[in-house]
Amino acid sequence: MLTFSRGVAALVACLAAGPAFAQGKPLPPPASDVTPPVELTVSMKDGKPVCDPAELRLPADTNIVLTIKSSADTPVVLTAPGQFENGLIQHADGDLIHVESEKGYTIKQNGQGTLRLRTMKAGEETYACTSTRDQGAPFKGKLILVPPAN
Repeated sequence: MLTFSRGVAALVACLAAGPAFAQGKPLPPPASDVTPPVELTVSMKDGKPVCDPAELRLPADTNIVLTIKSSADTPVVLTAPGQFENGLIQHADGDLIHVESEKGYTIKQNGQGTLRLRTMKAGEETYACTSTRDQGAPFKGKLILVPPAN
């Protein structure tokens, strides 16, 4: 019985400490206190996903709310190098599933959801929307992170 109690105590301690280990070091304060809402839509054209806007312009180093709506008839994976790592994601809900590699989010077929995240530093990256049916034909857009207006 003593071994079982120790095991339960150890499990409780690990679960309580787990979120602290997963978060890593805390982020510095955002460059702006404004939390702009941004919407990204996913549709299908000729059997391939299309993300709109193709040029996604966001304030750099800022907390944002990204609403994603998909009318695609297949799950689609949204990726952007470095943007969806655990340290930058604050909250996700709806029909979004974090990709195990931390490189993106899967949006369920005809799904929608919301991501609260901290954007990366100013610069440009390619972002992509890829159908889980045809991974060889991703839609590629441009993620432009600009210094926020204060």
